[in-house]
Amino acid sequence: MIREVVDARTVRMDGAAAWEMLGKAAKITVVKGKTVSSLKPKQDGKEAILKQVMGPSGNLRAPALRVGDECVVGFHADFYKQWLQGK
Repeated sequence: MIREVVDARTVRMDGAAAWEMLGKAAKITVVKGKTVSSLKPKQDGKEAILKQVMGPSGNLRAPALRVGDECVVGFHADFYKQWLQGK
């Protein structure tokens, strides 16, 4: 069930707002092109994670999803197809 949808074109998330969401996650998956990285806030730390998830404009890259205690940032169709099959 989708509880909230935020349009990234109108609502920007800077580093502080992004960390507010991502810092609570158990796992963060970052998708850049075909590269997929798994990060854990307690192990990888705020700076390393924000470096991966923030775009050149200084805002959280889109799309960014929070599903339970997991966050996914970025897009690649093959990744999403595989990821959604596991949900």
